[in-house]
Amino acid sequence: MEKLLVVEDDPQLTLLLTSALDREGYQLLLSSNGFDAVEQAPQADLMLLDLGLPGQSGLEVIREVREAQWGLPILVISAQGSEDVRVRALELGADDYLTKPMSLRELVARVKALLRRSRPEPEIHIGDLRIVLKWRQVFRQSQPIELSRTELDLLLALAQSPGEVWSRERLLQRVWGSERGAGVDERVVDSYVALLRRKLGDDPKAPRYLETVFGSGYRFLKPD
Repeated sequence: MEKLLVVEDDPQLTLLLTSALDREGYQLLLSSNGFDAVEQAPQADLMLLDLGLPGQSGLEVIREVREAQWGLPILVISAQGSEDVRVRALELGADDYLTKPMSLRELVARVKALLRRSRPEPEIHIGDLRIVLKWRQVFRQSQPIELSRTELDLLLALAQSPGEVWSRERLLQRVWGSERGAGVDERVVDSYVALLRRKLGDDPKAPRYLETVFGSGYRFLKPD
């Protein structure tokens, strides 16, 4: 199930939002300030964002997330309902905007609609490699490849954004999470990439799937 990041500094509204979203079965991450929201963004599939945050405004959060090229949808939930603010948020990269107070049913419907639009294709094909996202299974030449959960999460992070370079730090955040990744040496990413290459039969000197971008990180090659 998708993971939602709820960014709201009002405890009562946070409780209302999380209760409604929890009933839908979503995994939830919580943040009450803009700095923490940006830090947690790589772990989320969608962000619900208040604009009036302490420390760093919601508009600044949108700008930072989009500059970092994290593709998660952003649904703004704000008491600031003026046209100028709405337009500014959308111009910075927000995907949708709801003005407080709002219907929780409409909120959930907007979340579902954004997630539907952002979901990747059900399968990824490159060469003789087939990744079935729904089943979280990987096949090469029609033969299943056994991957650990971490190996699979790493492969999916890269494969769902073909051609995009992922830094080791960003992969640590996305795959291991802020808590699991805290204090973890970035070289663990290199170790897991090496394991993936071995299981996929990929030669790092002539890669078909995973390419090292020296000084930057890794990327999954785009299909021809």
